[in-house]
Amino acid sequence: MNSFQVVVIGSGPGGYVAAIRCAQLGFKTALIEKYNTLGGTCLNVGCIPSKALLDSSEHYYNAAHSFAEHGIELSNLKVNFAQMIARKTEVVSQTCAGVSGLMKKNGVEVFRGLGSFNGKGRINVTEEDGSKIELSYKKAIVATGSKPSGLPGIEPDKKRIITSTEALNLKEIPSHLLVIGGGVIGLEMGSVYARLGSKVSIVEFADRLIPGFDSAMSKDLTRVMKKLGAEVFTETRVTSVKNMGKQVVVTAENNKGESFEWKVPYCLVSVGRKPFTEGLNLDSVGISIDERGRIPVNEHLQTADPTIYAIGDVVRGAMLAHKAEEEGMLAAEIIAGQQPHINYLLIPNVVYTWPEVASVGHTEEELKALGRAYKVGSFPFRASGRARASMDLDGQVKVLADKENDEILGVHIIGPRAADMIAEAVVAMEYRATAEDIARMSHAHPTYTESFREACLAATENRAIHI
Repeated sequence: MNSFQVVVIGSGPGGYVAAIRCAQLGFKTALIEKYNTLGGTCLNVGCIPSKALLDSSEHYYNAAHSFAEHGIELSNLKVNFAQMIARKTEVVSQTCAGVSGLMKKNGVEVFRGLGSFNGKGRINVTEEDGSKIELSYKKAIVATGSKPSGLPGIEPDKKRIITSTEALNLKEIPSHLLVIGGGVIGLEMGSVYARLGSKVSIVEFADRLIPGFDSAMSKDLTRVMKKLGAEVFTETRVTSVKNMGKQVVVTAENNKGESFEWKVPYCLVSVGRKPFTEGLNLDSVGISIDERGRIPVNEHLQTADPTIYAIGDVVRGAMLAHKAEEEGMLAAEIIAGQQPHINYLLIPNVVYTWPEVASVGHTEEELKALGRAYKVGSFPFRASGRARASMDLDGQVKVLADKENDEILGVHIIGPRAADMIAEAVVAMEYRATAEDIARMSHAHPTYTESFREACLAATENRAIHI
């Protein structure tokens, strides 16, 4: 019988986590996925493959630029790009297979095909051969994720004008890669190819890179990208992109009226992502989407039909895999009658360049806009013994704390292992710690996390010890 208590549409981080949690809570659960592998964008063409290439390219870059200083001498160093891509593909394969194993372990029944609503309580699964299976449900969770956005008049052809998906599977290292968009994805993929020897040009419409982050992080990351040899053009609008066969001609104009033209083998369009709701037949259950293509939900992630929940990239908020996971857990537990919560301010954001950038809480710009009195403490990694030992001297830890009660309001890190370090800040802020609380905690020496403590010391009467 294809009757389930919960049916989840989409097997990305939000969907598969929701399915597992529903099964743990005792619900008969089904998961629908239209592609051959589970894991969604993140595992197949997003987070996991990009991190594999980021790590591989960083190994090569270090071998070429810093191994000699460590006393490691190499000769005839070269990139086997086909092997690099093959390793990335194997990492993806193993990770996706792991999700399939988790479905079996938790008793989640998986259906392959396009899931679409067919009136209240019913979902059709259209298989690859066109045949249909009908499922009935008590509750449903929509977790269909997002897809790359484009620019008006600029459509990726997936050959020379590419998205991040194609950038993960190029057959060659481009001699020149032009990246439209200075956000997370554009900078991560740009840094991969810059490390491997490509000339990289980054064109960003905003006045700085990673505009959603604290401005101090933007400034430091711009310097890092330029050290890699990348060109950075901010406040610049792309006016046309044309595939001329063996090259792409890109034209742009900055806010001063200056014009630019590039002729490059590849142009990466990386201007964000948009919710993916195509084929869901939401009208049949009385659900409409908003002006940005998102599914409106209440604080419990319920849609206009209270038996249907929506999570992750198809709803409001940052498009982050771990945000989708949190919402998957929350939806499952609400269905079970529990009272979970998510503090969206404390969901960290990360850029996996090297050094990494990680942020949680308010930025300094946000605190100014709110009119909130705050104080700042910062500590450069150049002053860290651990960072000197590993030759990771770029970056800083910046702590923002309430001027009156010292509560930590935001933490922003650009530096080695920032993606891991930010977790301490999340824990601290979840329990409303003060900068003084962190300053009083013993941190192992020598470690990168000592820099967080030093920044907290700097925020409390400028007491940093090592600077």
